[in-house]
Amino acid sequence: MYEALPVPYGLVRFGVAPDHPEVKNVIHKFASIAEDARFRFVGNVNIGRDLQFAELKPHYDAIVLSYGAQEDQHLGIPGEESIKNVFSARAFVGWYNGSPEYRNLNPDLTSSDTAVVVGQGNVALDVARTLLSPVDDIARTDITSHAVEALRKSKIKHVHLIGRRGPLQAAFTAKELREMIALPDTKLNIDLNLVHSQIKADAEALAKDRPRRRLMELLIKGATKTFSEEPSKSWTLQFLRSPVELVPHPETNALKAVLLEKNTLQGSPQSPKAVGTGQIEELSTGLLLRSIGYRSVPFRGVPFDSRKGLIPNVKGRVSDEKDSASGLYVSGWLKRGPTGVITATMYDAIETATSIVEDVQAGNLKSQVASKGSDGFESLKDLLKERGANPISFKDWESIDKAEITAGEAKGKPREKIVDVQSMLKIVAAGRAE
Repeated sequence: MYEALPVPYGLVRFGVAPDHPEVKNVIHKFASIAEDARFRFVGNVNIGRDLQFAELKPHYDAIVLSYGAQEDQHLGIPGEESIKNVFSARAFVGWYNGSPEYRNLNPDLTSSDTAVVVGQGNVALDVARTLLSPVDDIARTDITSHAVEALRKSKIKHVHLIGRRGPLQAAFTAKELREMIALPDTKLNIDLNLVHSQIKADAEALAKDRPRRRLMELLIKGATKTFSEEPSKSWTLQFLRSPVELVPHPETNALKAVLLEKNTLQGSPQSPKAVGTGQIEELSTGLLLRSIGYRSVPFRGVPFDSRKGLIPNVKGRVSDEKDSASGLYVSGWLKRGPTGVITATMYDAIETATSIVEDVQAGNLKSQVASKGSDGFESLKDLLKERGANPISFKDWESIDKAEITAGEAKGKPREKIVDVQSMLKIVAAGRAE
C-alpha cells in the first residue's frame, strides 16, 4: 500500500469529523490487517513524484488505484480566488483535522460573527457544527490544538448554509441533521412555508420515500424547537439561493459580503432545476467555505474520463485499457464519482476486490512478476534510495502513533496529531535508533 504521507488511514484521519470517533473505529480493522505478514505499508512515497506509475506497474501483478477525489469544485464567481478568508470546506476540514497540506491555512474567525457555507451536504453540516459547538466539548476530541485555539477566540455565532434548490433536494442525512438540532444554545432558521409547500407539491413521491419524509419531519421539528431563553447562536438553511459574487473590504481585501441570487425551481418535482430570478440580496459575512462537491484528478499513464471525473471501469476493472488483462483496478470515489457515505464506499471496494479474485481464479492476470523476476517493493527500494526518498513502514508509523497518543493524554484527548511531515520523520528516525 503506497501512501504519499508518512501516516496511514487517509480520510478516516483527515476527513471524518473529530466528534465522530465511532466512525474512526474502522482503524482497528485496518491495523489488524497491517499485522499480516503479506501486507506492506509504504508511506512517504508519492507516486508521480518519487516513483512514476510506469516504473511501479512492471513490479506488480495487479494494482488498485484508490486515491479518491482530491480537488474541490469551484463556484466560478468574481472574488472567489482573490478575496481573503474564502476556502474550500475540504481545506477547512483538513486544517482542523491535522492534514499537513493545510496546517497553515489560518482562517480568520474573529472579523465577523457570521460564516457562510455554500452547500447543504454532510460536510457542510460538519463544518457548521464545528464552528458552533461548545469549544470545551470539541477540545476533548482529536481535533488539532491550533484549531481549538482559533475556535476559542472565534466570534462566529451564526452560520448560513446556502443551497441553490429546495429542502427536498438537500443532501445531508438525518444523523447529521439531528446533531445540528441538538447543539445547545443554537437555533435553526428555515423558511417553513417553503418546506410545507414542497412537501405538499411532492406528496406522492414522499409517501414512497420514508428517509426523505423523515428528514422533512426533522427539519420542521428542529425549526419549531423551543428554548427557555433566546439562543445566542443560530444556523440558517437558506434554500433557493446561488452565490453570484463575493464582496471584499475595500482596504483589507478580506471578505465583507456575498451576493446571492434568488432562484425558482423548474421541471419535475423529482429532479427540479434551479433557475435564477435576477433578484439579488446581500449577506454580510467574514468567512465563506464552499462545500459543493469534489473531483478526482488524472493520473499520468492511466485512462481518465474528464467529463465524469473518474477512471472508466467495469466493476472496478479499468475498461479503457487495450490489454484487458492489464491488472489495473480502481476503487472508491475515483471509481464511481464523489458521492455516497462510507458504507457505500465499503460495498464498492468489495465489488472491486471480487473482480480481482475472479480474475486470479480464471487465470486472466498476466504475471509480470514471474516473467521479470520482480518482487514488488523489494525491487524498487534501491531506486527510491537513489532519489532520496525515505519510505515509512507500518512499524515506523507506530512510533508516530505512540507519540501522538502520549501527547494527547497530557491534554485529555485521544491523541494530539502531528501536522508537520518533518516532525513525523524525526520521530521515525528516533524510533529506528532505539
